[in-house]
Amino acid sequence: MLQNLNYLMFVKVKVKTGAKKELIVEKKSDVFEVSVKEKAERNMANHRVISIMSKRLKVPENKVRIKSGHHKPSKILEIMD
Repeated sequence: MLQNLNYLMFVKVKVKTGAKKELIVEKKSDVFEVSVKEKAERNMANHRVISIMSKRLKVPENKVRIKSGHHKPSKILEIMD
């Protein structure tokens, strides 16, 4: 179930970096597993996760940000409307 407070939504994402194929799997409506080709260096994987999730959720990239988990595989994304 998505938390929606004043046009704000939180999504949990587990990220796998350095994958051969980029993949997104929806475990629940607010829980995703995302595989990205980029390595977890210089914030490249985080930028790619934001790009992939913004397309999946059909919102602009500037409306998606990492709320927590910048340096961890498990992240919470904040999606603003």
